Amino acid sequence: MGELARLWRGFWQLADPKIWIASTVPMAVGAAVAFAELRTFNWPWFLVGVSAIYLIEIGKNAFNEYVDYCSGVDLYVTPDKRTPFSGGKKTIVDGILKPLETILIGLATMGLGGLIGLVVVVFREFHVFWFGLAGVFFSLFYSLPPLKLSYRGLGEFSVGLTFGPLITCGTYLVQAHTVSLAVILASLPLGFLIANVLWINQYPDYEADMRGGKRNWVVRLGKERGIKVYGLLFGAAYILAAINACYSKNLLWLLPLLSAPLTLRAIKAARLYYDHIPRLMEANAKTIQVYQLYGLGEVAAVLLPVFITG
Repeated sequence: MGELARLWRGFWQLADPKIWIASTVPMAVGAAVAFAELRTFNWPWFLVGVSAIYLIEIGKNAFNEYVDYCSGVDLYVTPDKRTPFSGGKKTIVDGILKPLETILIGLATMGLGGLIGLVVVVFREFHVFWFGLAGVFFSLFYSLPPLKLSYRGLGEFSVGLTFGPLITCGTYLVQAHTVSLAVILASLPLGFLIANVLWINQYPDYEADMRGGKRNWVVRLGKERGIKVYGLLFGAAYILAAINACYSKNLLWLLPLLSAPLTLRAIKAARLYYDHIPRLMEANAKTIQVYQLYGLGEVAAVLLPVFITG
């Protein structure tokens, strides 16, 4: 019973449900845009897609945990740099799971998620196969060799693409059997913002990543220059809010701008404390909050007119 309890604890620590918000936000936006355009919604197929995406996300976490442990990255994180936002899931370094157990969890969850995705492909919408294939590709090779995207400066791009356009448009496609320009435009700022979550979360791991050969863009640019990109990614998301408002002729698409005060506080904290991890955590937390609030604003922008006009 003790072993089962340990494995269960390790599994849920790897799964880390609190970060499922990363995939929940784009699924909610894709579903909302589909409902607003179709005025109908297929809940069973939506929930099937949700389960597949969550399982693939758990698999990605497991493989990333294994690779970062083997490369030494997680072992190089000193106690003063450990935060809830960085340093991996800490299952192997804390002795909760063994490396082999972590790999097996990754294989099982990724495989099950892929099988569920194939059910969607066969019985609902064939073209979602290409979105799912791309998502599995980025989830596997985010960490795993030979590509190791997160070690070669492509982790930020793969996260932004996966949790922006791929999940948002894939969710929409399952409902609508096509992809519209409206959902593509809605997905782009989410990609910038989730990439920014990863970007600022790399700061506590900066020294460990550098020592372990994880050449993400914060390591490549350095902490101070990296903050400039951090601000630009926020700016790109807000420019896209204005573009969405113009394209849709719906000023409610400006609702995501309500997150701007949080953004300004996050940027200020990052500029002042990028080398002081305890104080930097305000920026880590607020970047996640901006992502959530921005996504909620997009959902409201498409659904409010539906409920108001009937």
